[in-house]
Amino acid sequence: MTDQTDDRLIDLDRVLASKFKGKKLPRFVVSFFKRFIHQDWLNSILSRGYDGAEFCDDTLKYMDIKIEVEGLENVPRDGTLYTFASNHPLGAADGLALCGLISREFGKVCMPVNDFLMYLKPLAPLCVPINKTGGQVRNLPQLMDDAFRSTDQIMIFPAGVCSRRIDGKIQDFPWTKTFVTKSVETGRPVVPVHFIGKNPARFYRADWLFRKVLKTKFNIPMLFLPDALYHAQHKTFKIILGKPIPAATFDKTRKPVEWAAWVREQVYQL
Repeated sequence: MTDQTDDRLIDLDRVLASKFKGKKLPRFVVSFFKRFIHQDWLNSILSRGYDGAEFCDDTLKYMDIKIEVEGLENVPRDGTLYTFASNHPLGAADGLALCGLISREFGKVCMPVNDFLMYLKPLAPLCVPINKTGGQVRNLPQLMDDAFRSTDQIMIFPAGVCSRRIDGKIQDFPWTKTFVTKSVETGRPVVPVHFIGKNPARFYRADWLFRKVLKTKFNIPMLFLPDALYHAQHKTFKIILGKPIPAATFDKTRKPVEWAAWVREQVYQL
C-alpha cells in the first residue's frame, strides 16, 4: 500500500478549471458531472492506497465483483512469456479482473491502455499509455517494443476500445495487428481470452446516438465508462482462457491484420 495523496483522486473542479480557463461553469453543471461520473465513489476506491495488481484485486473485492475462470489448465505456468489477447466488453472492470488474474497466476503483467483507465493512477505501474485525451503518445512504438521485450506478461485488448452493439451483438470492433507483429518479433505465444460480460444498456444507446446518428468523432461513450464500472458492482463475470497459439503460427500465409482477425474469431468461439 502507498500513502494516500490528493493526486491519486479525481478532482473534477480542477479538471474543468484547466479545460475552461477564464470561465466559471455554473455549480449545478459541475455537480451534475460529479454525480454522472460517480466522483465520490471512484475516490473511495482510489483512496484505499493500493497500486498495481493489488489495486486490481482490492477494487474487485471492494465492488463485490466475482470472477469465474475456465481454462487455466490450458496455459502452462512454466515461466513462458505470453501475450494474453482478449475481447473488451466492459472498458474497466475487465481490465482490472484480467490484470489481477494474470499477475497472480503468471507473474508481473503489463497492459497497453487508453481512455478511462489512464485516469486511475493506481494502475500506472501496469500500464503502457496508448493515448491521452485523444492525442497519440509520440514514443508509442518504442513503449510497445519495450513492453513486449520485457520480462512482463502482456495483457492487451486489440480492439483498442470496449465493445459496441454491432449487427445486433455486443462485440469488439476489428482487432489491430500490433499484438501479432510484436508477438512474432519476440516469440511470445498468444493466449486467446474470452471475457463474458456487457455494459448497461444506456452505454450502447449513447454509442448508437453519438456514433451512428450524430456521427460524432469524439469517443463520447468513454464518458459513460465510470457509470458502467459503477453498475458492475455485485456482478459475476466469466473469463475463458484458450490454448496458447505459438508465435510461429503467424506466418506469411496471411497478413498480420488477417491473423489478428483470426485470433478474434478464436476468442469468440471459446
